[in-house]
Amino acid sequence: MFSRNPLARVGVAVAMLVAAVLPAAAQDVPFVREVKLGVAAHDIPGLWSGFRLEHGIGVNGEVILSPALPLFGGHIRPAVGGTYTIQQGGHHATSKAYADVRWMIESQSGLFFSLGIGAALHDGVLSTTEIDRKALGRRVLFHFPLELGWRFDGRNSISLYFDHISNGYTSSINEGLDTLGVRYGYRF
Repeated sequence: MFSRNPLARVGVAVAMLVAAVLPAAAQDVPFVREVKLGVAAHDIPGLWSGFRLEHGIGVNGEVILSPALPLFGGHIRPAVGGTYTIQQGGHHATSKAYADVRWMIESQSGLFFSLGIGAALHDGVLSTTEIDRKALGRRVLFHFPLELGWRFDGRNSISLYFDHISNGYTSSINEGLDTLGVRYGYRF
């Protein structure tokens, strides 16, 4: 079942729709730099959040925007995206929509690295009402993405992607949630 929170449902639905529709239209949209699509293991134990409650797979879509601001040999760019997650057994797990600023650096061989900070709107639970869900404390959380990949022909890329959402201890409940996955990217 999808979240009872209508704001979170709308945010996730809009982010996934943009990620799904934009690749076809992006050549006519000058501010779109790249689109990415991937799959991720949800709520990975032993990473930043430390433990696992929600078992599932997420589908992630993201749009990297232009223009860029040069900084430390790389560029800072805005990014928007979302991850829709299905828990084992077909039930819904925490999904999110996010907006970030990303610092990205790429070598001439095509290897690239990015990290960022932003905000995520999620449809998970806020307190521990469900034993198989993370209690995230607040509806809007910090979003920390990290990506390492290879652009193999100037346009197409494959990457490992990690992200973490949490409220950064701005609430007494802060279980946090990590995802780890693989993404394909296409640069325009």
